[in-house]
Amino acid sequence: MKTAFLLAAIGIAASPAVASPSSDHASLIAAADAFDAAQIAKDGPRIARALRDDLVYIEGSGKRLGKNDFVAGWTAPGDRFDPLKLIDRTVTMLGGDAGVVGAEVNLCGTSGGERFCSRIRYADTFVRVGRKWRVAHIQVTRIKQ
Repeated sequence: MKTAFLLAAIGIAASPAVASPSSDHASLIAAADAFDAAQIAKDGPRIARALRDDLVYIEGSGKRLGKNDFVAGWTAPGDRFDPLKLIDRTVTMLGGDAGVVGAEVNLCGTSGGERFCSRIRYADTFVRVGRKWRVAHIQVTRIKQ
């Protein structure tokens, strides 16, 4: 009986801590904020680390692209981006290891010396790989002005 109790106690002590739903939610938001900041800063290595290698990226035109295309789009020479103001942000947990973070934004800046501004709604699907949130799917929808 003592052996069974000891084994059970060791098993409980050795099992990984289970994150609470609120800590999952908070860590997902923190990962989404860091991902947005990396994009605005044009930090290619940080953007790439946040993405899964098999990323599915659906741009505003509906074209399916991948990780390299996404990184290249945010790090093009000469492009500059204004800080983002998130409108109507949504966070949907899909269990403890997946979630979707989305918002509407006016993505503005300069490209090729010309000012641009595009209103979009995006949805970034994150999955937890080990202890890190990584982006597996990005969907962008252009909103007509």
